[in-house]
Amino acid sequence: MADAPTPPAPIRSLRRRFFWPGGLSARLLLLTVLFVAGAGALALPPALASFEEQWLLDRVRAAELASMATEAAPDQVLSEALASQLRQGAGVQTVAVLDNDGNRFLKVPGPKLAQPPYLVDLRDQAPASWLSAPFQTLFGSGEGRMVRVIAEPRFYKAQFIEVVAPDAELKAELKVYLWRLLAVMAFVSALAGGLVYLSLNYFLVRPMQRITRSMERFASDPEDAAARIEPSGRRDEIGRAEVQLDRMQDELRSALSSRARLAALGEAVAKINHDLRNMLTSAQIASERLAALNDPQVTQAMPRLERALDRAVKLATGVLTYGKTEEAAPDARPLALSPALEAAAEEARLSPDGVRLISLVEASEQVNADPDQLHRILVNLLRNAREAVEQQPGRETPGAIQITLFEDEGVSVIRLADNGPGVSERARERLFQPFSGSTRAGGAGLGLAIALELAQGHGGDLSLVQTGPEGSVFELRLPGAPGKLLPSLRGRRPKSAEV
Repeated sequence: MADAPTPPAPIRSLRRRFFWPGGLSARLLLLTVLFVAGAGALALPPALASFEEQWLLDRVRAAELASMATEAAPDQVLSEALASQLRQGAGVQTVAVLDNDGNRFLKVPGPKLAQPPYLVDLRDQAPASWLSAPFQTLFGSGEGRMVRVIAEPRFYKAQFIEVVAPDAELKAELKVYLWRLLAVMAFVSALAGGLVYLSLNYFLVRPMQRITRSMERFASDPEDAAARIEPSGRRDEIGRAEVQLDRMQDELRSALSSRARLAALGEAVAKINHDLRNMLTSAQIASERLAALNDPQVTQAMPRLERALDRAVKLATGVLTYGKTEEAAPDARPLALSPALEAAAEEARLSPDGVRLISLVEASEQVNADPDQLHRILVNLLRNAREAVEQQPGRETPGAIQITLFEDEGVSVIRLADNGPGVSERARERLFQPFSGSTRAGGAGLGLAIALELAQGHGGDLSLVQTGPEGSVFELRLPGAPGKLLPSLRGRRPKSAEV
């Protein structure tokens, strides 16, 4: 037989939607109704079994009372007319009693049965037979079926009383009771499902829809101010999700803004570099002509000018070679830290008359780093510290930046401690983020971001380890410790600059 053709995708989608709703609200409603109906279905067999047991027991008690008429009859024998009235009033066919001596007495005789009745013993029923009895009554086949019921007597002193009754009336009443139970179950299921649906829709689904709409709107246009979710102030998981989403949107919007500014800055730098390299080439030619002069002051200043021009040319070339935001891999080598600090302090404009450098680094101590990249790291750190100290309002004591070097488990740690105003708590959260970490007005917020990137390129790190009104302490960690540290400095961790 050939396979049936596969229905088109829209028809399959409609079928899935018809059999299983896609919305969270509809699924909650459907599942709640199904679970409540399932719980009711589990309670249905015990309810039917109890109803049937009580119905049969009522018939036994009525038959037992009716059979008491034999005590007043002559010779305790009932006439056929009286027996017929008793059978009709009690709704049974026969009533018999088994006394304590084992003798069986037919209290109310009945007609001969066309087929043997099925037995229900109310004295001791197993759970399985007790639960299955109503379904045997409901789905049993045959006209004129009889049930033989055995129970403990209430008025006779005997072992048991036995009645035979037609099950047609029991079956009819059992059906009515079953339909009544099903109607109640349907009503309770619908009511419970509706209440659960309304409650979950109000407390869970609607807030989730609000969060989802905010996420979708933010994804389509992050710059849209209306796309930002406003936390409702709830203290449960929904409230925490709203707070985290609001924070994530804020951070992502800031990151996208920084990325856009970096892209624009990189494009601008790429355009400027072409002309800048030409200018630097002209400056190098001019420096060579100045070097030809026999002026002692010019001769003394030329090495510094040449080093500055060489760094500028390398930096401009590196921007064009490696891209707008990618740094070249460092060429790490052992180098003396003290001369690198002096060169960086000069470029950062530290001076004895202003913010001065206090170096506790010996001339023989070394670190393992790329010379140019280490120079850029130190210049950024020293310049930021100088600007923070100079811009501190109402300052009376002179500013200073103290540098120490020590070894920590095979890592060279350079500590820079200033006596400035410290870093505010708001600025600490984004201190190393481009365009976001500036602590002064007009700052671009790139110095610390560049320094961190260069340090991580070495396999090290840069962190703010302490800050407060007494000053800030930055820690630059570089892999390797080629220099021999002085015993007095080993493990020493100064808190701030000593002025």
